[in-house]
Amino acid sequence: MSKFISTLSAFLFSREGGRRKDLTFLTLLFGIVYLQFLGRLPFLEPDEGRYAEIPREMLESGDFITPFLNYVKYFEKPPLIYWLNALSMRLFGQNEFAARLPSALCGLLTILFVYHLGRSLFGRRQGLTAALILGSCAGFMIQNRMILTDIPLTFCLTTALGCFILASREGERRAGLYYHLFYLFAALAVLAKGLIGMFLPGGVLFFHLLLTRRWRLLREMRLPTGLLLFFLVGAPWFLLVSLKNPEFARFFFIHEHFERFLTKVHGRYQPLWFFIPIIFAGMLPWSVLIPASFRGIWKERRDSGGDSRLYLAIWFILIFLFFSKSNSKLVPYILPVYPAAALLIGDMIIRTLDGERRPLWFSARIMAAVMMIIGIAGAVAPPYVPDGVLTPTAGAIIGGLFFAQGFMAAVAVRRKAPALLVTGVTAVALLLMLIGPPLVLERVAEFKELKSFGEEILRSAPGDAVVVSQGVLQGLSFYSRRRVVILGGVGELEFGRGQGDHPGWFMEYPELLRLWSSGRPLYLVMKKSDLPELRSRLQGGTVRLLRENRKQFLVTNR
Repeated sequence: MSKFISTLSAFLFSREGGRRKDLTFLTLLFGIVYLQFLGRLPFLEPDEGRYAEIPREMLESGDFITPFLNYVKYFEKPPLIYWLNALSMRLFGQNEFAARLPSALCGLLTILFVYHLGRSLFGRRQGLTAALILGSCAGFMIQNRMILTDIPLTFCLTTALGCFILASREGERRAGLYYHLFYLFAALAVLAKGLIGMFLPGGVLFFHLLLTRRWRLLREMRLPTGLLLFFLVGAPWFLLVSLKNPEFARFFFIHEHFERFLTKVHGRYQPLWFFIPIIFAGMLPWSVLIPASFRGIWKERRDSGGDSRLYLAIWFILIFLFFSKSNSKLVPYILPVYPAAALLIGDMIIRTLDGERRPLWFSARIMAAVMMIIGIAGAVAPPYVPDGVLTPTAGAIIGGLFFAQGFMAAVAVRRKAPALLVTGVTAVALLLMLIGPPLVLERVAEFKELKSFGEEILRSAPGDAVVVSQGVLQGLSFYSRRRVVILGGVGELEFGRGQGDHPGWFMEYPELLRLWSSGRPLYLVMKKSDLPELRSRLQGGTVRLLRENRKQFLVTNR
């Protein structure tokens, strides 16, 4: 292992090396990690089921303008992830691998672009180090193997923001190309997640111009042709969907943007400091080094590379503050700050390697201690983790690998070897990613999977059967390949239910009881805790158990 790490360090930390060789290395390294076993697990509810079912319905209907979820209009997100997933399903079939592949590729492309950006701004070693850091962050690795709108958003924002700083460099021969790529990927960011794809890059650019006083860049930004490209890419879908659905504009722009940001209407309120522990956990093991990477940025802003470091700091701080201020917060929202942090950390490590007095080693000692403590905690945690999600074997393996990361960091600190810090910790992080998810996520899937239910319905339900879910179970339509009747709370389908006529597709308990006793075949996915009530209210009617997961039953009246 030590010989392998030494050889890897010698390759990675040479000043010389071609881009093609580096990109091939990174593609192979992270491609193995990010693309392996994408189809191994069933979809985890609710996000994965939702973002697989909507493109499945697009393929079924041939309508790629109006998104439908369980056959009712669904306007909460723009269509980029639906289009990508629909294309992948058309090529590889309607399965988990095809639905997850676009997200995994977006994660991989983000790593490759971070390499290009770091190399262009600071040098080859900084680019490789930043790419290794980003690709080995725990939260980045895990979330990029799931279907989330924040994954293509992160890729598009990273590329847009990176292209701007590349274009704005003095003497950049490809400035025109980079500026137009900035507008292109900003437009794609809008198609990925909405208006933040425009507001966030605009905010970063404004504060960068304000703090550096480079207002002359406004004359160089190819505004006429760039804005034309932005609207040609970003506007057509919004126009088409609004023409077909007059109700779209108010719901999407007012409810899903301004009300989501300014109010608690979505029920996702978290305190102002919510994303601090999220970044700490998500960027492990490197998050401990973030404060040190910011040291001296303002003071050294006029030094070589200082303008770029200030830009990356603005990128991180502005997006962090924006989502922290929002009254709607979820863990993946903060992903777009990861690339900026990885680039700053990578630059700090290489500057330390070159003999500059950087604040690396004190933070690296803390990093080593934190990872060892997490490792010990992981090994002893299984009895205290609810529902047996973490078994003693899984806890021992995962805890041991976390401890190994801390040990590698401690060795690097003792030897004052930045190269060993990067290669050793990254190697263990990638090993953890290869081993860890099957040990943990397969247990998590026992609570959230609907695949076995859908396959049973496909196998045994006649064509006239009614399939009912207690609440919205987004993956049930995907796996059963049919529309599902919603019993009780309608969740995110509330708006869509009010658009068009949907008789019989939303029901309450009395209607369920009447339908159950009507003799028509009925299949119901329900909470295990509610089965006694159903039996009691049916007063001896047939209730046959077909399938179960850790929280739900599939029952039928046949």
